[in-house]
Amino acid sequence: MTITTTVQVRQRGTLTLPADVRQRYNIQPGDSYRLVDLDGVLVLTPLAPLVPELAREIERARVEAGLSVEEMLEDLRAQRERYTAEKYGTLADENTVE
Repeated sequence: MTITTTVQVRQRGTLTLPADVRQRYNIQPGDSYRLVDLDGVLVLTPLAPLVPELAREIERARVEAGLSVEEMLEDLRAQRERYTAEKYGTLADENTVE
């Protein structure tokens, strides 16, 4: 669907999107967009809020795995310790006398 409408650039560079466009695309105050200049054609693309989306994905995976939040955090801590030990060695390795 193509929408054609006129917007005016205000004194400080502000554009006001028409209410019907904001409603159609659920544009809320504070939403962030990237402005792409395609050889003179300006395109606004929404910046996906990654943190909330990642949080939903993590929660979905946790529920599917049947884990409580505490169990998931405990497992993450254990994985972090294993990763750190593999990548950097453990404190016990550094203090070993040969």
